[in-house]
Amino acid sequence: MKLTVFGATGGVGRHVVQQALDSGHQVTAVVRDPARLPVPAHPRLEVVTVPDLTHHEPLLPHVAGRDAVISAVGPTNNAQAKSTPIAGTALRSIATAMDRAGVRRLSAISAAPVGPVAEGEGALTRVMVYPLLRRMLRDLYADLAAMEQAISASNTQWTVVRPPKLTDKPHTGTYRRVIGDNVPGGMTISRADVADALLTCLADPDTVRHTVGIAN
Repeated sequence: MKLTVFGATGGVGRHVVQQALDSGHQVTAVVRDPARLPVPAHPRLEVVTVPDLTHHEPLLPHVAGRDAVISAVGPTNNAQAKSTPIAGTALRSIATAMDRAGVRRLSAISAAPVGPVAEGEGALTRVMVYPLLRRMLRDLYADLAAMEQAISASNTQWTVVRPPKLTDKPHTGTYRRVIGDNVPGGMTISRADVADALLTCLADPDTVRHTVGIAN
């Protein structure tokens, strides 16, 4: 496929770019600072610099003609989300650019606490862990919730992937996945496996216009 990856220099985005190239895809990586992309030059990789994702017009040439778009855009911490919410604004622009360009398939990363507590989840997580996380990181999750609202209101064939706490463990390709819910007891997953999920969902019609919970 021909893919455009937003948030390509982030912890998940860089894995998306590398795994997509390893799988034979053609990748356009949209970045603010090309020096922060730790992926070697590759004949199927185009790196383009877009300093700001708040307007859709500059994004049009970088999504036109693509088969799908992957977003790994998101705030890096709660303080950033509070001072400058990024995900909601960025995905509104990305979805508008896709609509203008006639590109439909979108896969985007969110976070497990944005969704409901999983069916069958333990009492500790239900009563203590999720409420605490949602209170401590309320601005971050508010930004991601705004992002999900922008995506669900768009004309795209979207999939939103909701992982729990991210780690830097290796890519395994083996993790639990639940369409339309979070994963019960799912506490962690590697950034590399989140990238795997974002890519894998693109070819899975069962995930279109659904959230997907993933976890080890």
